[in-house]
Amino acid sequence: MGTWDVGPFDNDTAGDWCDALDKASPDAREGIIRDALVRTADTTGLLDANVAEEAVAAAALVAAQCSGGEPADPYCGPAEPLPDLTGLRALALQSLDRVMAEPSELPDLWAMSDGDYWQRNVDRLHNTLMPQPPGEQLSLG
Repeated sequence: MGTWDVGPFDNDTAGDWCDALDKASPDAREGIIRDALVRTADTTGLLDANVAEEAVAAAALVAAQCSGGEPADPYCGPAEPLPDLTGLRALALQSLDRVMAEPSELPDLWAMSDGDYWQRNVDRLHNTLMPQPPGEQLSLG
């Protein structure tokens, strides 16, 4: 696992995926992000770590456009502009849930090292992607 930190873009797989996203035409970028999320959410057997790393990066891009979301990493995340991804919010949540469900290789790999820090980052993404209760939405008045 070519990983250097616990963030969603801090591994070779996510970096390569972001490079491919940057090289894609602007019209294709949402589809690439959707495909990474669907591929993960639809996996019924063992979820490969590389597939999961792409899904975590994709979910982070969706979360970055949500209220309270952190911007994508300026060095390791995509450099090219992205379309509105907020319509992928539910799919991103489903994908993150699948990354954390057994059988999934990525949490097992993280359990051998800084798993608690990585888990907190995934939890943060999950919480950002959760719909806000009506009482907590911004008021215009």
